[in-house]
Amino acid sequence: MDYKDYYKTLGVSKTASQADIKKAYRKLAVKYHPDKNKDNKSAEEKFKEINEANEVLSDPEKRKKYDQFGDNWQQYQQSGNTQDFDWSQYTNRGKGQRQYSYEGDFGDSFGGGGFSDFFENLFGGGGFGSQGSGKSKRGARKASLRGEDYNAEMSITLEDAYSGAEKIFDLNGQSIKLKIKPGIANGQILKLSGKGSAGYNGGNAGDLLLKINILNDPLYERKGNDLYTDLSVKLYTAVLGGKSLLKTFKGKININIPKESQNGKVLRLNGLGMPVYGRSDEYGDMYVKLLIEIPSNLTSKETHLFKELSDLRN
Repeated sequence: MDYKDYYKTLGVSKTASQADIKKAYRKLAVKYHPDKNKDNKSAEEKFKEINEANEVLSDPEKRKKYDQFGDNWQQYQQSGNTQDFDWSQYTNRGKGQRQYSYEGDFGDSFGGGGFSDFFENLFGGGGFGSQGSGKSKRGARKASLRGEDYNAEMSITLEDAYSGAEKIFDLNGQSIKLKIKPGIANGQILKLSGKGSAGYNGGNAGDLLLKINILNDPLYERKGNDLYTDLSVKLYTAVLGGKSLLKTFKGKININIPKESQNGKVLRLNGLGMPVYGRSDEYGDMYVKLLIEIPSNLTSKETHLFKELSDLRN
């Protein structure tokens, strides 16, 4: 009978925490899950080994006894007396000792074969859970495994991100209605619980993790909750002051242009930026960069007037 190195099976050290063991088990169980490896006997066997290792290492009591046994096993292995190993010293069958029992077996789920002889001797017919019957009564619970998460992406416009939107998302032939809240960020991941793959053997379904990609907008650049844009302003308006029409996601508005505004001047418009995600009454700001339009195709009179103005300034 071969010694089973459960730590090696899960790829963790002997000092691994319960969180590390759980993480390693979860990763391997998903990789070798029967639903992902149909008709793959080697993956099926690997899945059994992973579950057996987790059965022991995830239980502090069984792990402690396994660790104690492992030290003794190495001594017996070196002396060549592994067949004569005294299991009784680890059975703890004295009055009042805790008993371990399991229902079901991997044979029910995977077409034959329970836990290994090593496990059965240690925890079954001759081990911790024995009542001295000599029978190896199934060393495993049926494996219940959460379904795998799905990862997907969806592209939306900046206006959708501003106003919020309802989208239909197709996943494996299933139409999923998705409500996007105003202010969602580029790269933000939405979790749709239970929309991943089905669970195995009564386990919960996985989740759908949907990454939102916001397309570039022709007018606005987004930085956090603020919006940045350029606005062309006539020379006369920039010099004398006045109003200029600005397009926003709420519609067109007139904004005040201060007199003697220079090219490149930036105006800050409070509350005209993106809505803050999850806070419908809070908004960022809009920053408007003024681009002064120089008139072209001047008439002779216009040219004369500009010359007079130039003479006055000089």
